[in-house]
Amino acid sequence: MSLALVERLDKIRSSPKLQNQQQTAVVLSAVDDTLRSQKSEPTPTAYFAALLSLLSQYISPAKGIVNKEVAYAVVYLLDLVTPHVPAPLLRSKFSQILTSLAPALTHQDAEAPLLRSSIGCLESLLVVQDAQGWTLPQSQISPRRAIAGLLTLAVDHRPKVRKRAQDALTKVLKCSLPSPSLDHPAADMCAETALRSLKEIADEAGKSKKHKVHKEGHQHEPGLIHALQLIKTIATASGGWPSRKIDSLCELLLNISRSSNEYLTMTAFEIFEVIFAGMADEVSSAKLPRLLEVIAELQPSQNDSQLLPPWIAVISRGYDVSAQVDPEETFQKLPDLFIMISNFLSSSSHNIRVSASECLISLLVNCIPDSVLLDPSIYDEKVLEKLAKTIADLLSVKYQAAWMEVFTVIGAMFDSLRWRSAPLLSGAVKTVGDLRGNESFAGKREADAVLAKAIRAMGPDNVLNVLPLNLTKPVAGQPGRAWLLPIMRDSVSNTCLAHFRTELVPMSESMFQRVLNHGEAERTMEVKIFETIVQQILACLPGYCDLPLDLVEAFDQSFAELLSNLLYQQTGLRTDICRALQNLVDSNQAIAAIEGDDDLVAQSRTSRADARRNIQHLASLAGNLLAVLFNVYSETLPQYRGTILRCINAYLSIISEQELTETFTRVAAMLESSLQESAPQTQADKQKQQQKSNTKMPPMSHTLMDMIITVSIYLPRASFVSLFNTAALIVDKDDDPQLQKKAYKLIPRLAESEQGRAALQERSMELQQLLLSSAGKASAPARRDRLAAIAQIIPFLPQEDLHFIPSILSEVVISVKEVNERARTAAFDLLVLMGEKMSAGGTVVNSKVPNMASDAPSAPASLEEFFTMVSAGLAGGSPHM
Repeated sequence: MSLALVERLDKIRSSPKLQNQQQTAVVLSAVDDTLRSQKSEPTPTAYFAALLSLLSQYISPAKGIVNKEVAYAVVYLLDLVTPHVPAPLLRSKFSQILTSLAPALTHQDAEAPLLRSSIGCLESLLVVQDAQGWTLPQSQISPRRAIAGLLTLAVDHRPKVRKRAQDALTKVLKCSLPSPSLDHPAADMCAETALRSLKEIADEAGKSKKHKVHKEGHQHEPGLIHALQLIKTIATASGGWPSRKIDSLCELLLNISRSSNEYLTMTAFEIFEVIFAGMADEVSSAKLPRLLEVIAELQPSQNDSQLLPPWIAVISRGYDVSAQVDPEETFQKLPDLFIMISNFLSSSSHNIRVSASECLISLLVNCIPDSVLLDPSIYDEKVLEKLAKTIADLLSVKYQAAWMEVFTVIGAMFDSLRWRSAPLLSGAVKTVGDLRGNESFAGKREADAVLAKAIRAMGPDNVLNVLPLNLTKPVAGQPGRAWLLPIMRDSVSNTCLAHFRTELVPMSESMFQRVLNHGEAERTMEVKIFETIVQQILACLPGYCDLPLDLVEAFDQSFAELLSNLLYQQTGLRTDICRALQNLVDSNQAIAAIEGDDDLVAQSRTSRADARRNIQHLASLAGNLLAVLFNVYSETLPQYRGTILRCINAYLSIISEQELTETFTRVAAMLESSLQESAPQTQADKQKQQQKSNTKMPPMSHTLMDMIITVSIYLPRASFVSLFNTAALIVDKDDDPQLQKKAYKLIPRLAESEQGRAALQERSMELQQLLLSSAGKASAPARRDRLAAIAQIIPFLPQEDLHFIPSILSEVVISVKEVNERARTAAFDLLVLMGEKMSAGGTVVNSKVPNMASDAPSAPASLEEFFTMVSAGLAGGSPHM
């Protein structure tokens, strides 16, 4: 006997507290006594035989249910035992068991608990039936008759009975039998019964509504919901709805989906969803073409605003599944499908137009395979041409009322076709662009969204060929399109950088020359427009530098020099140029870091090998670019340095180790020289510096220290000696609090990289000594950064020597009273970190703690010890205490 069954029976035997279990325990005890008196083994078969004989005494066709409580107990125990009985025995005793259970299932006084257990017994009997058993007709005492009983109970008004019957049907229909058919032998019968029940209730509800008997109409809705749940159960269990019953089901569901009851509509769609989902696997997918054919044949009237939207939604979902099962075949059907659905965009009903546009978008998103984008066949290209022609037709006057919906469809087509949009959709771009240029056109925002997607998909070069800017050499009769520049700024990506160099750079130079030609005279509106255009053109550069397709060819030494000169000369353009330079590195690093096989669609046609080659090319220019960026950084006010610093970070991550070391050595030498030249700051100097901080450049030593911090995370281990020496030198400089503050930032910065953490661990003792010795010279502005530096040292403390914690603890406790809120928060966080380190165990070598005797005994690290130390630290003196 299985362990699970033994546990269940033991639980019943062990003096049940629940009243409804007491009778069950009595019956089980009687069965146990009988088996012992007959000297039978307590096997599932023995229990089954004993319970079966008891069942006939308390439930019979002639007498009905003799004793409800005993009958329930017997059936409950049968429900437990039957799954463990050998299948051949259950098949041989099927007629006897079903005859005995029938009164319990059909008796009008049968209560829910008895019914649920009876259903469980039926389920165990039905799941073991073989193909031969299912051939017997329903008129005999057969599995089919049992299924008929389950189908009746599956729409019972009692929720728990209904749920148990539906679960039983699911398990029975999911049983696989050796058969050429995709469906279970009982699936057709289940479908037919469920459909008949649904149709009868739906017809009754329809008649009530026609006669405006609202109360009666609503009475039918629970029955409709139960019938729909049964349909859903059968569809879920049988691998999609049985093929022969698809037509009538679709028609019924579509009629129900127009109900004013949202729950009914939702359930009807859930059934379609379940049917489609069941057909997504290889076994059931053979039913899909027939289902889609039936749904297409059920197309409602052109202006049926109630039924068309749900029908269109079902079509959309069906072809989504079809694309998963057979992407190539579905793609070939797309033009005809597109024409069929796009016709609804001429409808006067807004709901129909929206549904049609959403369906077209879904088809574009789901039914165009990647292979069509990467390597289209001649047939694929013809399909794309047909789609493009349909899209162009949608911009005709016939669909004018639906132009806003059409714009969303065109945008989706750009998103789906990507670079294949050119030249297929050039006509659509021209039409939308001309509409956008019309002053009286009301849909400018929607048109801008379409053109933005066109620029992203086709590239700005193809869009500007169709819609030229006409700014430097305007052609008579053709409008200027300066309004395109902001759209390009926000949309350009993954295109040819050479286009920016050959087209937009000369244009910006021409515009800037006009500004220069104006001289020192008062700036006119025209000059302001020229300046704005120059800024807008350069604002497009970050997009052009986002994973460009021709980086190696287009971004050469001469272009790098051009950008360098602009960085020096045009302070207003620095943000855009730095973002562009950073994008070149970041976008290629993102591709190079992808694991697994290349997905050229997701990777925008850039393989990892291409990305690595691009990074290598940028690395060859990184030394000169960093020199320029460092110089520009030193000439920029602190509040505008963030973008430059991020750009510097990007190029430091790819520069060669040799150039990186040389850069660091040069900056460190300049910092040392700057420190020797700078005089100590008096309090008056500090106040003046604070007052002019927004307009005056900081001391060179501060700028150089910023650069050291930025470089530090990328340095090879050989440079760490010099790095720590520089930090040690500045930490002791209490005459320049801001510089000291930057020196403390170095330790958290190093902790950001694996190599930096290794260096912190390796030099843990030196850093502990440095932090302890510099405590007296720590200025108030540097307090928070000093605490952050200490926090990075704690994890690297060796377990066998934790003397640093009591040595520094007094300072941390005192810092909890700091005026600066962020310093207080850092102190509290550090206390918690120290407590966690102490609670992990180890040894506190007290002899190394300042002001402790050299022969002080070591103490084991623990949370209790830490609290003792904190208590002692509270006695520390400070102006804040």
